[in-house]
Amino acid sequence: MLLKEQNLMNESSLPEFLLLEFSNVRELQFLHFFAFLVFYLAAVAGNLLIISAVASDHHLHSPMYFFLMNLAIGDVGQVSVIYPQTMANSLMNWRHISYPGCVAQVLFFVLFAASDFSLLTVMAYDRYVAICKPLQYEMLMNKQACIQMVIAVWVISFFYGVLHTGGAFAPSFCSNIVNQFFCEIPELLKLACSDLYRIEIGVIFLSCTIGLGCFIFIVVTYVHIFKAVLRIPSMQGRQKAFSTCLPHLIVFSIFVFTGYFAYLKPTSNSASQLDLEFTLIYTMVPPLMNPLIYSMRNKDIKHALSKLLGLSYPPFFFLKKCILRNSMIRDKV
Repeated sequence: MLLKEQNLMNESSLPEFLLLEFSNVRELQFLHFFAFLVFYLAAVAGNLLIISAVASDHHLHSPMYFFLMNLAIGDVGQVSVIYPQTMANSLMNWRHISYPGCVAQVLFFVLFAASDFSLLTVMAYDRYVAICKPLQYEMLMNKQACIQMVIAVWVISFFYGVLHTGGAFAPSFCSNIVNQFFCEIPELLKLACSDLYRIEIGVIFLSCTIGLGCFIFIVVTYVHIFKAVLRIPSMQGRQKAFSTCLPHLIVFSIFVFTGYFAYLKPTSNSASQLDLEFTLIYTMVPPLMNPLIYSMRNKDIKHALSKLLGLSYPPFFFLKKCILRNSMIRDKV
């Protein structure tokens, strides 16, 4: 095995990479497999339910839910690019990923992560127009404009993924051992043995600059939203606006800051527990939290899901109906 790895290190073009093991203990490998399986099924099921609910209920054919459906598609893609490979490696006690497989993993992960980032930015703008400029909402966020925004998001994200993939794999590699559980760009750059890796470093810094601009835009947008919300006379209206906007801002902040740490941290030749933890956070938290934020706290989504799953009268709805009926009977008496 060691001889094989040494031979691979001496080649400029590697046929495969070796990914980081979570543990050498077989029992812990099974534990990692089941933990990732639970997360993966929860994230995929939650996002697929949102996609199905929005697609099947014509009441949800509005800009906010259209963007939400595309966000869910990106989240399903993001976890599906990484975690099935990771689960298979843990289950089969296997560390290998082919060179083309690593290229594809980088391309599609960056594509889906960039689409998530862009869609969260677009959704912030949508909420800004809806709350701060309600009279102009129909004009600014009409069907054609929304479709154009989403097409632009996916096209730009694809070319963004191609740009990063080209930069990451432009240099030759002196080693095939990746100190991460998937082909993460910063870890790949540590293996480079030519100056061409500087191309990708430049692309990363450009991306971080654009990302910081989007983050500032979102923060400014939410400042205006919160000012407008505080002027709403109805306490219920304020709570509804805050319940949508605050979780959105929290998830976006987690996505940005953990991603920045993973891509801008000082380079080290050895993997650290902190590197692994931050990578798990920015790859796990947004895809898992988005369905919870936009389904559990949204009456329209819950109603569409109840119809989709054949629950015409969800328990909370039936209980509320019974209370109202009993109250009417008491009033008549």
